[in-house]
Amino acid sequence: MKPIVVEVVRGQIVEARHAAHAVAVRYGTIEESAGDAHFFTAFRSSAKPIQALPVIRSRPDLEEVEIAIACASHLARPEQLDAVRSLLAKAPAEEDELECGPEPTRLEHNCSGKHAGMLALCRAEGWESHGYRLLEHPCQQAMLEEVAAAAEVAAADTPLGVDGCGVPTFGLTLERMAHAFSRLEQLDGGSVATRAMRAFPELIRAPGAADTELMRALPGWTAKGGAEALLCAASPDGLGVAVKVEDGGGRAVRTATAAFLGRLGLDPGPLAEVPLENSRGETVGLIRAS
Repeated sequence: MKPIVVEVVRGQIVEARHAAHAVAVRYGTIEESAGDAHFFTAFRSSAKPIQALPVIRSRPDLEEVEIAIACASHLARPEQLDAVRSLLAKAPAEEDELECGPEPTRLEHNCSGKHAGMLALCRAEGWESHGYRLLEHPCQQAMLEEVAAAAEVAAADTPLGVDGCGVPTFGLTLERMAHAFSRLEQLDGGSVATRAMRAFPELIRAPGAADTELMRALPGWTAKGGAEALLCAASPDGLGVAVKVEDGGGRAVRTATAAFLGRLGLDPGPLAEVPLENSRGETVGLIRAS
């Protein structure tokens, strides 16, 4: 099966093309694919709902809005920052304990919710919080074990890198990512994470983002994007989906995802409508699947 090709069209000119790989998995079996179902890449922020599971289990006092922001890659909107502050207060922890780095402040970093959740986990487990972002810390060992278990791979054999926010990220194939998402509801704490994400899709990223719009367009679905043009999602009946734009072109993610959902017999609704605008806010083209 060939990859999905996403075209950027300006007027009558096709000025760019992005190739995307995608796979849908249910009960460990591939039901549909485009391109390379075993394309290997970093899980990046798409792993956040899984990384939130140890936090959820150790902290039953957390509210849905706090769980949602722990799963988010936010854009520092006021309601998102309020949710991070709430999670920090619940931990309890201070902003200067966040090890995600300034963007432009630690609180405003798009991974501050995940990091606040990790601090809450450290408090619950009695771990020293300093250095919680490092692989040798019990917090990150817990994250590695959780992701490996969800994807049903060996933790010791999982390739690792360093994510943009300083914590480890995990190398997996798209098929294993889709498999992990297909199991998310059944994992311990998974239904809590997915319910919170669906209750607050605008906290997970922002209006217009592929994951936020997918959850708005398809009731019961859970979705989480990751850096370098990755998106993972799960249906209410256990179908896991992973989509990756090979060159990391984030502008193609929504369109590629919508095209793949169409192959699955689903109506992606407004997810597929991606206008191309200039600096004046004028629509001058579109991003489409060819």
